[in-house]
Amino acid sequence: MSLLDNIQNYYETLVIEALAKEVEGKNISEDVLTDVLCIAINHLPPRYIRHEVDMAYYTSPTERQELSDKAIKAVKDAFIFIDKTERKG
Repeated sequence: MSLLDNIQNYYETLVIEALAKEVEGKNISEDVLTDVLCIAINHLPPRYIRHEVDMAYYTSPTERQELSDKAIKAVKDAFIFIDKTERKG
C-alpha cells in the first residue's frame, strides 16, 4: 500500500458534485464529461486531505462554501473552454 492511497484532493469530490448538478437531465458524452472534469480540477489549487471529516473539522462553513463555489465556477469555465475549442476545430 502506498502512502498516496491515504490522501485525496478535496476539490475532486467538489468538482464531481458540481459536474453532476450541471449536467443533470442533459445528454453529454462521457468524453466531454471527462475533459470537463480534468480541466476544472487542473484550474483549482490542490487541497489534499486524509479524511473527509478533516474538512468539516478544520474549515469554517464559510470556507467550505467558498471551496464549493470555486468548484462550480471551474466546471462552468471548463464547459465554456470546451465549447470555444469545438467551435474553432
